[in-house]
Amino acid sequence: MNIRIIAVGKIKEQYLKDALKEYEKRLISFCNLSVIEIFPEQILDESLYEKYKEAEADKILQVLKPNSYIITLEIQGKKFSSESFAKKIQEITNDGVNDITFVIGGANGLHSKISRAAGLKLSFSDMTFTHQMIRLLLIEQIYRAFKINSNEPYHR
Repeated sequence: MNIRIIAVGKIKEQYLKDALKEYEKRLISFCNLSVIEIFPEQILDESLYEKYKEAEADKILQVLKPNSYIITLEIQGKKFSSESFAKKIQEITNDGVNDITFVIGGANGLHSKISRAAGLKLSFSDMTFTHQMIRLLLIEQIYRAFKINSNEPYHR
């Protein structure tokens, strides 16, 4: 299984970098994980935020693989328990998909052309999180899903 995370922005805080590295290390036995960081647009005029989102979307589209199952992280997306998220990952795999791409937008969210490309829109909460925090939450939940699907005890 190939798991790709496309994220607008870089991780700046060392404690988050360390936590992400730990989960990346743990995931080695379950999947091939790659993280692609997209440089965010510099917002010079708040009234043009839709153009900034579109410019970021164009960068994301350049690195999306055509046969990958796309899951976008969106506040209006579907919410799952950890167990139901694991089941969804298993269902996607059972459908013959071996490449899943998660997309995390920038400060202004995702442009509609990225959202429309998603096979699943995923939400962790009605709250808004920084892209840095949500990346950690996402990678931990991916790891947890693999552990649940392998009947291993991490999730308890």
